[in-house]
Amino acid sequence: MSILNRLTSQHESLSLGADLEKLKAKFQPIFDEIAKKTLFHEQQRILPYDEIQLLKDSGFTAIRVPEKFGGAGVSLPQLFELLTLLAEADSNIVQALRGHFAFVEDRLNAHKDLSQKHWFERFVAGETVGNAWTEIGEVQIGEVATRLSRNIEGRWFVSGEKYYSTGSIFADWIDVYAYDEINQRAVIVAVNRHENGVAILDDWDGFGQKTTGSGTIQLKNVHVFEQNIIDFATRFKYQTAFYQAFHLATLSGIARAAVRTFSEEVRQRKRIFSHGNADLVRHDPQVLQVIGQASAQSYASEALTQKVATSLQDAYLSHFDQSEVLEQKANHRAELESAQAQVVVSQLVLSLSSELFNALSASATSTAKQLDRFWRNARTVSSHNPIIYKQKVIGDWEINQAELPYVWQIGQSPKAKSA
Repeated sequence: MSILNRLTSQHESLSLGADLEKLKAKFQPIFDEIAKKTLFHEQQRILPYDEIQLLKDSGFTAIRVPEKFGGAGVSLPQLFELLTLLAEADSNIVQALRGHFAFVEDRLNAHKDLSQKHWFERFVAGETVGNAWTEIGEVQIGEVATRLSRNIEGRWFVSGEKYYSTGSIFADWIDVYAYDEINQRAVIVAVNRHENGVAILDDWDGFGQKTTGSGTIQLKNVHVFEQNIIDFATRFKYQTAFYQAFHLATLSGIARAAVRTFSEEVRQRKRIFSHGNADLVRHDPQVLQVIGQASAQSYASEALTQKVATSLQDAYLSHFDQSEVLEQKANHRAELESAQAQVVVSQLVLSLSSELFNALSASATSTAKQLDRFWRNARTVSSHNPIIYKQKVIGDWEINQAELPYVWQIGQSPKAKSA
């Protein structure tokens, strides 16, 4: 018996899938509108406030919420297909929404044991959640400097500073990773973006994904309601695979946009080389080969992203099943496949976004065209989780059946000061 059949009584509270073609018809015009400003935003480094607000108003940011609670109830394969299309329009926006959809996913899982109707209502109303987990500077690996404390009146407060706070500058809430000093545990704190003591700086200086709002968040004695403090140990189990799938969708969208843009450049090109192979570049077989290779690489990237998304959906459904063994297997498969896909998709998209320049000439390097943005954005996305470590853990599993790391951190080495 399939998981779906065993979950019949819970169907209306789950996100099992929607009419994808209907959703594409609804959102593609919005994606097309967003795409019109992407090049200008890239040239001027303009943050996409209006575009993200448009997605909020359209209900896009609530599509994973079950229909029963006002969302579209899309499955994870459907979500990542739509995200790939959005990333084709503007890859920065998909990354800016990564923390939001992860928090939504966590609340979908938490709904098994405790009603999350209040959060679902917020999502449907267009409220979004940003991300604030990573700390930079001298904080040592395995530690967290952001602290949650309680005063003598019983009120909770959080203080600290985060970087790589992707999407928070556009959000209504912030998903903050902190240490609970009272209960001595790691927690997630849902901070209201508009509380006193919250400061968000637009100081992200990466050469790619420039408009994701991935800068600094400063929290100074920010009040937090107790119901918005979540034990990190309860975080949804397939979160690392889910976060990586977002990068896969972003990379797949970059690939689609690169192939489309370079194809149009070739189609419109009038100049030819004396030692070329045709009277028009668009008929030159070697140029067609370059475009064809990139198109195939783009297709493979999307196919792998969808394969991972299918495993994620199985992990999601297994959480509501009664078998811990099956849930563990589903989570392992999702983590393994997301790691395998990361290794391959990153290389595919980095390759095509560079090799496509062989279809044109020096004019393709014009800063006005910003054709290098595809490689820069892909390189930036591919750098978040080092591929070499993914390759290592995959190999360790293949040879030694070693457990895959579901959660990891980055921080200063304890030996850094003495080195």
